[in-house]
Amino acid sequence: DDQLRVHGERASHADPLALAARELVREAVVVLRVEAHNLEQLLYPPLPLGRCADVVDVERLPDLLVEAEERFRRLGLRNIRTRLGDGAGGWPDEAPFDRIVVTAAAPRLPEPLLGQLAVRGRLVIPLGDLALQELVVVRRTERGLEERRAGGVRFVPLISRFGFTGEPS
Repeated sequence: DDQLRVHGERASHADPLALAARELVREAVVVLRVEAHNLEQLLYPPLPLGRCADVVDVERLPDLLVEAEERFRRLGLRNIRTRLGDGAGGWPDEAPFDRIVVTAAAPRLPEPLLGQLAVRGRLVIPLGDLALQELVVVRRTERGLEERRAGGVRFVPLISRFGFTGEPS
């Protein structure tokens, strides 16, 4: 069964990222969020980020970074650090990460993020082209990477040298 299951319940194709992200963050200690402004608009209730020991958030656009920082302040989340940059490049100085949640679609798995994933860590990312995408959950084990498909989704493109290289027309 390739359906995403959260606490034994099947997720619909409309909400797999929200459920997967909530499940992953619930279990995590150190989390990297990439282009997470998209995620906040989808989730209610919001992700339980206050339960994580440490969250680092990378945003590509200055306005979105400011907006995210203001939201974290309003919510009283003091365990989140932010950075302006290429999210698909991750945050190497803070790696490894127990969980990486990417909320913009990439044409392939970004190598830098895979390299920053801790053993037993999981990465959730939409993969595909601009029209057809699938949510992928990657788990790093002692022996390598395991990949699981969790259903169709549609997200904005991850603009990065490791993602899509330009703004969509």
